[in-house]
Amino acid sequence: MGLVSEKLLPRIPIIEVFPVIEDGTLPAKATEGEPFPIRATVFREGHDAFAAEAVLLRPDGGEYSRTRMVDIAPGLDRYEAWVSADTPGAWSFRVDSWSDPYATWRHDATVKVGAGVDVELMLEEGALLMERAAEGTAYGNPSQKRPPASDIEVLTDAARRLRDTSHSAQQRLSAGISSRVRLIFRDHPLRDLLDSSRVYPLDVARTKALAGAWYEIFPRSAGAFQRPDGTWVSGTLAGAAKELPRIAGMGFDVVYLTPIHPIGTTHRKGKNNSLEAAPGDPGSPYGIGSPEGGHDAIHPELGDFDDFDRFVERARGLGLEVALDLALQCSPDHPWVKEHPEWFTTRADGTIAYAENPPKKYQDIYPLNFDNDPEGIYNAIRAVIEVWISHGVTIFRVDNPHTKPVRFWQRILDDVHRAHPGTLFLAEAFTRPAMMRTLGAVGFDQSYTYFTWRTYKHEIEEYLEEVSTQTAHLMRPTFWPTTHDILTPQMWDGGTAIFAIRAMLAALGSPTWGVYSGYEFVENTPRGSFEEPNDNEKYEFRPRRWADAEPIGISKLITLLNAARSKHPALRQLHQIRIHPTSDDRLIAFSRQIPGRFTDSGQTDTVICVISLDPHNGVDGSVYLDLAELGLETSGGHFTVVDELDGRTYLWGADNWVSLSPVTRLGHVLSVEQAHTSPWSHHE
Repeated sequence: MGLVSEKLLPRIPIIEVFPVIEDGTLPAKATEGEPFPIRATVFREGHDAFAAEAVLLRPDGGEYSRTRMVDIAPGLDRYEAWVSADTPGAWSFRVDSWSDPYATWRHDATVKVGAGVDVELMLEEGALLMERAAEGTAYGNPSQKRPPASDIEVLTDAARRLRDTSHSAQQRLSAGISSRVRLIFRDHPLRDLLDSSRVYPLDVARTKALAGAWYEIFPRSAGAFQRPDGTWVSGTLAGAAKELPRIAGMGFDVVYLTPIHPIGTTHRKGKNNSLEAAPGDPGSPYGIGSPEGGHDAIHPELGDFDDFDRFVERARGLGLEVALDLALQCSPDHPWVKEHPEWFTTRADGTIAYAENPPKKYQDIYPLNFDNDPEGIYNAIRAVIEVWISHGVTIFRVDNPHTKPVRFWQRILDDVHRAHPGTLFLAEAFTRPAMMRTLGAVGFDQSYTYFTWRTYKHEIEEYLEEVSTQTAHLMRPTFWPTTHDILTPQMWDGGTAIFAIRAMLAALGSPTWGVYSGYEFVENTPRGSFEEPNDNEKYEFRPRRWADAEPIGISKLITLLNAARSKHPALRQLHQIRIHPTSDDRLIAFSRQIPGRFTDSGQTDTVICVISLDPHNGVDGSVYLDLAELGLETSGGHFTVVDELDGRTYLWGADNWVSLSPVTRLGHVLSVEQAHTSPWSHHE
């Protein structure tokens, strides 16, 4: 004898619901104001018509929206609706299915009356259906409500006309399938046999969780200088605050600080990660902790908490949120090492194990052992996070979270999110896909990605599709062309052009993107054969003369890209992306679109991006657009676009010639000017 599920399937089955994580034990991700898809496989026995609706539920459990689902895979019973939540919080959703008696009757009556079969029977059944709809009587659905009075009048009149034998059968039928009647049944359907899927959780985050422009700095480099005797004077938080207007002026809205804590001296790393520090070497800020304090302290050379508070206040005044590195490892000099040696791993010879990623060794840091005293470590880290939140930090960039237990992150992220809604965490986990996705699933709001290593056209196209359609409910991607740790071979010899290309791909390919300070200078010298920059700021002071970067042009490009992102909501959403074919594999073209019902203006926003992938040579070729797919069909087959990078206007159509080169331009960011109808708008 077989086992019966605790809950039977809906009367009209609903299976394979999306987005669902771990059978609904973890909430799927969404963001306020951004449309996202709900999908399900829905079918029934026999041939009677049915329908499905995606029902979005507010945090209080009340119904927020009910959106008719459309068949996106004819013959496979796969249905989809696009919805959007308007505020952050713990939302949920379900899928409803129901029998559609009107659609069934309309189909059958049209066929039978046209063939002269059961004419009077079909017309009478139609009249009875009109009356039932007017009364708000649905079979197996006590929640059915009567339509508005004006609709009741139309339905009653339709029933009378269906029974009026003074007119022809076709005339009588027309009364039941008129446009007014069809609209009533569309807006107020008669839902027979209404049933529902399970309710699935949905974590709706604030906008910054999805869309932002990050700028990374090492505060100690801001205003640092070298004395005549060769010794260095560190920059300060006050000096870093003076750079904030420049950062905000480029359109960034997050300033990210690498660790600002005291740095240990035991096994301190020297220039370019050398094992021995020379006198005056500042050490890696990731070697956290000294007798002056640990993760809850500020390096004395940078200033104090009053300086930090002034930095945060200045940043906020310029529209910048402050993100702080949360690097959970300790220098041998960290207070925790003496106070809680049980929080670390002791080797057979009695020494504490330093961090390793064989063959790499990191003698300047001890990793925490989360198994020895998990509760003690949890409370200590939770207290550290609380300190920085109390001083205005709203975002944490978490260093190497994949080296800590997932269960730890699930617990602490839930704890912080409950206590401080809107606090965001970015996972710096360049590791296996399963770990990256799971970290997102258990609570990380944003994630670093493999974008940096996707260089060929097919790789980039596949990855844009992956992060937008396959994993968007699990992890929100951030695209970084380089970091203080990463300088891929592609960036070594492409000069200014490759830095421009990768900036365009990052800024236009993901709602959140970021650059590491110095990107404006095209700092592209690797350390030997390693995929990391030479003279790495991680191990030395790197003050820069920012005025010298202006002639290079990257600063201006970044400013224009961020301005386009700010102007166009299509560039600040994740789900809706289309890849367009080109005649040359050195050209990549994609578009982002958001329908008018999800924009403040009520107008569909479409942006077409075309970028050269060749930093050395000019590229000429065609970009092919499916105008129907984009909702851009016109009587003349053309529409107007404006390039957000220079304001030029072009007339585009299905086949478009572009000419790009490192000398003239390397890309187009084309906003569609002409009013048009988005196909996404049909998903209502």
